[in-house]
Amino acid sequence: MDIELFDYYLPEELIAQEPSKVRDECRLLVVDREHKTYEDKMFFDIKNYLHKGDVLVRNNTKVIPARLFATKDKTGAHVEVLLLKDLGNDVWECLCGNAKAIRIGTVLHFKDDILIGTCTEVMDEGIRHIKFSYKGIFLEELDKIGLMPLPPYIHKQVDDNNEYQTVYAKIEGSAAAPTAGFHFTNELFDELKEMGVEVVDITLNIGLGTFRPVKVKDTKDHVMHSEEYEISENAADKLNQAKKEGRRIIAIGTTSVRTLEANFAQFNMFKAQKTATNIFINPGYEYKAIDCLITNFHLPKSTLIMLVSAFMGRKFTLSVYEHAVKEKYRFFSFGDAMFVYGKYDYKNQKD
Repeated sequence: MDIELFDYYLPEELIAQEPSKVRDECRLLVVDREHKTYEDKMFFDIKNYLHKGDVLVRNNTKVIPARLFATKDKTGAHVEVLLLKDLGNDVWECLCGNAKAIRIGTVLHFKDDILIGTCTEVMDEGIRHIKFSYKGIFLEELDKIGLMPLPPYIHKQVDDNNEYQTVYAKIEGSAAAPTAGFHFTNELFDELKEMGVEVVDITLNIGLGTFRPVKVKDTKDHVMHSEEYEISENAADKLNQAKKEGRRIIAIGTTSVRTLEANFAQFNMFKAQKTATNIFINPGYEYKAIDCLITNFHLPKSTLIMLVSAFMGRKFTLSVYEHAVKEKYRFFSFGDAMFVYGKYDYKNQKD
């Protein structure tokens, strides 16, 4: 499909620059994809749309302070480095600014030499493999000098790093947050559990796919970057039981969607696994793992708006976004949310 089919008009002032002061007091657009209707609500109203037996699936990845600034050995030139993936043995896949100046053997010094990095491999599109040396424990040293890797459309750092984490963040390793989860509080989870809603944790460490824009004209030519995920035996058992009993599986965020759909597509069931996926979900894809979706509003022409379009139809998605713009919802990472539910006829999807 032509990438331009996923474009929409968004005034810059609707791009949220900071999180909601109270997580669950952001706005919520409740979307019925079967009847093509929607309602304006508040996020804490979501409990009115969830039922006993529903399974909420959340990505418990934790963002590391992955944005670093270094100087090159000898020249002193400044370089920005974004840690994307731990490759083992202190080697990280990194996205580098001024990458042409970083060649194999280039040495980088990070703030008082708390970290020293050496480029070991040169990849395409600004990607470099960098081996780090340090004293102590890497993540503890990283906490001393790293910044949270906020998207470029957010123009200032958060005052507290926890503002760019979900309340259930646990497994360190992501270069971005699963932002649909920002709206949940521990108190809201407690309420939902008392209602009989089941909560299941999975992990997908978010990497380059979040930062890489779609550069091709036709979506069929786009290749997603691989990201690592893990589903435990316990999580797989709970998800399979829900499927067997016809209970709804509700994904919190697109990273949960990609994990569940990739796993189910491989085995035609949920199976405990620690592996990687580069699944690209766009219109024409038939969802098999999930029944409902909680998500934020995504960038024009992004893989994320394509994923949502595959879930509820491209034209309807754009009409929902048009409504959100008209009603001045807040967009992107720190913005408001949608809850999408209802049956959908993939066989007769025409848009």
